[in-house]
Amino acid sequence: MLEHYTPVNLINLQRALVDSEEQSASARLEQLVHLGLDTLPAPGSGATLQRWQALAAVAQSDLSLVKLFEGHVDALTTMNELNCPSAIEGAVWGMWAAEAPEKRVTIELLADGKVLLEGSKAWCSGAATVSHALLTAWYPDGRGPQLVQVPMRQSGVSTSDQHWRAVGMQASASIDVHFHSAHGVLVGHIGDYLARPGFWQGGAGIAACWFGGSQAIASALRRSVCQTGASVAYPFRLAALGKVDLALQGTAALLRQAAHSIDMHPLEDASILALRVRQSAEGTARYVLDQVLQTLGATLLCKDPHFARAAADLPVFIRQSHAERDFAALGERLCKEEENLWML
Repeated sequence: MLEHYTPVNLINLQRALVDSEEQSASARLEQLVHLGLDTLPAPGSGATLQRWQALAAVAQSDLSLVKLFEGHVDALTTMNELNCPSAIEGAVWGMWAAEAPEKRVTIELLADGKVLLEGSKAWCSGAATVSHALLTAWYPDGRGPQLVQVPMRQSGVSTSDQHWRAVGMQASASIDVHFHSAHGVLVGHIGDYLARPGFWQGGAGIAACWFGGSQAIASALRRSVCQTGASVAYPFRLAALGKVDLALQGTAALLRQAAHSIDMHPLEDASILALRVRQSAEGTARYVLDQVLQTLGATLLCKDPHFARAAADLPVFIRQSHAERDFAALGERLCKEEENLWML
């Protein structure tokens, strides 16, 4: 386990989130960066749980914001892991590794690790507002993925929101980016993005974001149930709160266990841990949302804008999971493990 990490000041982070509630997601991200609240411990540094607690806190405030925030801090962590300088004053980063079938960015190698980029990239969260991006690209002969660092404010980069029609996660603005002889710099080597330990460790961190979104939904139920007289008048709401609590506690325990394991074994393959926490967090999110909406009805959806947005955002965000494909991937890995997987 690594002994040195940057502690997270959750109190300052939560205070900043409250103070910026009325701002746009992109403006809130810039504010968090300006305040230095984007400096989180790296996964496996000995404080993985602190990192995930920060992600969950941002997610509980706004899921579109955490989509941008997690991409920014993931880009910083990835570059540091691959020994690439990332200290650009005031930079706000996007991290774009999705590979849509009809869109691909190709690399023309220049000199000294510099490249020109051609093509389009889909699902680029925050593309219209970030100052820099770390993205996956490919050589013309099919080799890749290769990470490239790209300044967004250059003539060779343009964006298009033509295909972005989202209601849930609308403010994450995951639009298309087009590159035309855009300048970039190589980060690491071919395949490093997927091969590094941080790939699956970072993937596990997404579960903390989904968990934070579930917390926001569950908190609305708790407030309703615990107000004066509500538990007497509507005892079935108490049962719903108990069910939601049990689901959240189960996923929280799994997240804590995974964070501890990653810190104890920072260089080991974390794919099983990541798949477990992601599937658990997705299942919990779906369950919590169903229980809360079934119990409280349409009132909050129609009268509470913060809850309505969270309830619209959460189902979209958890679709970043690959559902049955991820369960199958977990099962495949479990078949290669030794016995006694489920010892107490």
